[in-house]
Amino acid sequence: MRSKKTMWIAWIVLSASLTSYYAYGLAGKDKSAYLPGQTTAGHYQIELSCDVCHSDPFGGKEVLQKACVECHGVELKQVNDSHPKAKFTDPRNADRIAVLDARYCVTCHVEHVQDRTRAMGVTLPDDFCVYCHRGIAKDRPSHKALAFDTCAAAGCHNYHDNKALYEEFLVKHGEGAKLTLKPVMLARNFAGQYRQLNRIDQPLTLQDAKYPATLNIGKTILAEWEQTAHARSAVNCVDCHAQKSADNKAGIWQDKPALSACQQCHELESETYQSGKHGMRLAQNLPPMQTSLARQVMKKALQDRRQDCMACHGSHAFDTRKAAVEACLGCHDDEHSKAYKASPHYQVWQQSVTGQSASNAGVSCSSCHLPRITVKQQGQKRTLVQHNQNHNLRPNEKMIRDVCLACHGLGFAIDSLTDPELIANNFNGLPREKIPSIAMAIKREKDQPASKRKRSGQEAGEEPERND
Repeated sequence: MRSKKTMWIAWIVLSASLTSYYAYGLAGKDKSAYLPGQTTAGHYQIELSCDVCHSDPFGGKEVLQKACVECHGVELKQVNDSHPKAKFTDPRNADRIAVLDARYCVTCHVEHVQDRTRAMGVTLPDDFCVYCHRGIAKDRPSHKALAFDTCAAAGCHNYHDNKALYEEFLVKHGEGAKLTLKPVMLARNFAGQYRQLNRIDQPLTLQDAKYPATLNIGKTILAEWEQTAHARSAVNCVDCHAQKSADNKAGIWQDKPALSACQQCHELESETYQSGKHGMRLAQNLPPMQTSLARQVMKKALQDRRQDCMACHGSHAFDTRKAAVEACLGCHDDEHSKAYKASPHYQVWQQSVTGQSASNAGVSCSSCHLPRITVKQQGQKRTLVQHNQNHNLRPNEKMIRDVCLACHGLGFAIDSLTDPELIANNFNGLPREKIPSIAMAIKREKDQPASKRKRSGQEAGEEPERND
């Protein structure tokens, strides 16, 4: 009896000790021991902030769905989600939900199961479209010989975002030319609007610089600042290094200003930056991303570079042309990045930098991965840089509307973005295959009676309204 009692006491003590140990671990910062499996490329940076997704350990699908929507809901709304939740709450689709409950993101995107995770974080077999579209060949005879695991093939269909692949969009733009007559990127206009709004007509000079007299600031730093848009817009040293408080009192001088200093004027840029791979850790109050943590191939000599605004823009020069190319190539060492300087895009960029072509006609790394977007702010249209580099990268057809069509025809853009070899060598050459989606859409349009074309509208794939 004593032996049995001792065993029970030992078991209770051991259980209590283990419970305390793991509870203490969950409360700490390092939760890596609790990860059930490898996290996807989209979430691995914030995988130790478990409560971002698991805000309630007993909440089930609803809690996870709320977390997904909080981060990705705005993006899905902007792309006019092809399969919104509303489509599956319709009682007429009850039989389909029984097979594939598409009301919840986790039905198709399960985290921590790397062994069965495919592109775009999808964990279902590639032929999942069959669950709802088994009879597609009746409406579209051209699809009769196509297998369901080819639906999401590049240049055809994406589950959520089809803004560049809607039938009406394909028919409207057609094949187009390989290169447009006047390729031009949108020009940023924030600096001009800022100066106009604040009635600034004279730039600041070295004599105007305001900083503590006890600091020995070198002439190089001041000279760099004098040549920037900051000086031209009357943004002084103290405006960043000693931010004013809510009651308009000057703050304490900071040698290295925090992100909030940039957010004072660049709130929209900061917001998009924290939505992308470069800044998403900052959005969760985690230390900045470092190149050593990246899953992409990075230059070995820069394994500890921290990702913040200064990593690309510098501390005082803020050279946007350097940020558009050299900052990217300074870290990224993958095949696509290394091939850029041998590409036609780089040749065009060099012509723009040297004044041989229009200043906004060059194609830099940021032209494609950090494109200019137009938004409304304080009653004005403002053109700024989309700092979420993943915004138009997954799927890459997102680039077509905001980037590719500025210089290329739709057909050439689709063919190029579906060629892995061409992407790897940074589009140094021509696409190897012709994607038939445009021809199929045009043929179907011609084969339809005129009355049916008028009724087709948004449900049949009409081009959605753009948010610009």
